[in-house]
Amino acid sequence: MSDFRIPPTNAQAPAQATAGRRLGPSRRSVLASGAAAGLGAALPMGWAKPARAEPKRGGVFRVGVHDGSSTDTWDPATTESIMMIQANHVVRSFLTEITNQNELGSDLALSWEATKEDATEWRFELAQNATFHNGKKVTAEDVIASINYHRAEGSASAAKSLLDGITNIRADGDYAVIFELDSGNADLPYLMSDYHLTIQPAQPDGSIDWANGIGCGPYKVIDYSPGISAAFVRHDGWHRIDEGAWFDEVRMTVLNDPNARQAAIVTGDVDAVTDVDLKTAGRLAQAPGVILDNVPSGTHITMPMFCDVAPFDDLNVRLALKHAINRQEIVDKILFGYGTIGNDHPIAPSMPYYADLPQREQDLDKAKYHLKQAGMDNLSVEISVNDAILAGAVNMCSLFAEQARPAGIDIKVNQEPVDGYWSNVWLKKPFCVVSWAARPTPDIMFSQAYKAGADWNESHWENERFNQLLLKAKAETDDALRSEMYAEMQMLCRDDGGTIVPFFRERMSARRDNVLREDTIAAVWELDGARGYHRWWFA
Repeated sequence: MSDFRIPPTNAQAPAQATAGRRLGPSRRSVLASGAAAGLGAALPMGWAKPARAEPKRGGVFRVGVHDGSSTDTWDPATTESIMMIQANHVVRSFLTEITNQNELGSDLALSWEATKEDATEWRFELAQNATFHNGKKVTAEDVIASINYHRAEGSASAAKSLLDGITNIRADGDYAVIFELDSGNADLPYLMSDYHLTIQPAQPDGSIDWANGIGCGPYKVIDYSPGISAAFVRHDGWHRIDEGAWFDEVRMTVLNDPNARQAAIVTGDVDAVTDVDLKTAGRLAQAPGVILDNVPSGTHITMPMFCDVAPFDDLNVRLALKHAINRQEIVDKILFGYGTIGNDHPIAPSMPYYADLPQREQDLDKAKYHLKQAGMDNLSVEISVNDAILAGAVNMCSLFAEQARPAGIDIKVNQEPVDGYWSNVWLKKPFCVVSWAARPTPDIMFSQAYKAGADWNESHWENERFNQLLLKAKAETDDALRSEMYAEMQMLCRDDGGTIVPFFRERMSARRDNVLREDTIAAVWELDGARGYHRWWFA
């Protein structure tokens, strides 16, 4: 048997029996510590942490969520907003998850193993007690239909590029599925935790039923108004009911304005909020009954430039903009120190395979040099942004504009409407601001946003060497060789790519002090990796 194995568990054992078990020796560096999934432990701020208490059931968990839109839908292929990422984790299950220890753990899959030495075939054993909200049992047929929904020809799914190497998915009885790949992929179990890859009921024609938000997760939908609110009630048929879903109900309200979120958590109108305005975080920490959860993470801001649209099709223009930005000043003034500077690639210092490349710093002489190399004495561009991306994002762009002006670069800041930003601006306008959560491995991040032809390749960047390395690194089981490949890929992003990465931010959310949780929380998404809804409980 290969090194890429998590030992099977009894089908009736609780899902956490395999949670946090790490892959074999050749994968040791990927989860060498609690921070290795790109992320670190949460450090509460403000009032003292409540004494530990055993979880108990009861209560209505009210959450103020940022980044919701009237264009939101339950279609897992097109999930983009924070609101829908959170909601999908409330009602739906995945094969695997990132645990509160920031390790790979079980969800619907109790165990998984590479059944070939080169990791070109994987077998996932499914929980046999899982049911959808309509009472239908979850079987291998549902898993196959759900993953194939994203793989289908013409699929609009952002996860399609992640699944390109899968050639076939087949059932091994009712409660196991086998993935066949055209080349080895040591990261396949991590990939199955991606927030698009929810498991839906299969239809007779092999499609899936997603329109009404049905799932097999801890809560079921009872009310949903896109861009406004959603309400859920506990699904007593959840296959992990013994380990979570402590709240009787969950109610989510879209609060895109950071001031509205702060007011709601201070007054107790909500029990938690997904994002805290960093400029007022210190004051909020002093509010009676409020606890801040500050989580170091690989979450980052990008400023993608379309590499196939003038003037960004000229590498010298892209380099001029990259040399014109003062990253440290942005971290200090916009993040108030709650972050680390970026280096124009998406792999954070806390993530596996991070390469310690020479740090790019503001250099106005180099910016001017590259403009001259592009045949320009000055440059005028427009950047699109709104504060739902990040509290202070508009001010960040205004600061960038001030920083770049002495180099002869004029940046016009366009403040776009919050509603429809993901459908009307991102991937549509040639220079904008985007917020990315960390992915658990570099391959997943690169495959989604930097691979040529990927649906979410937001800069339209194509680099032949980068794409060759992406294929090789995915199948490489020697950590030293894999590290070398990922280091070169980060360098190519920095020096040739179309994306400015100014910083990696810490995730800052808030909760009332009667909301209890474990000592550590996941940082892949807000509120414990979007799983606080079933992991947390009321005092």
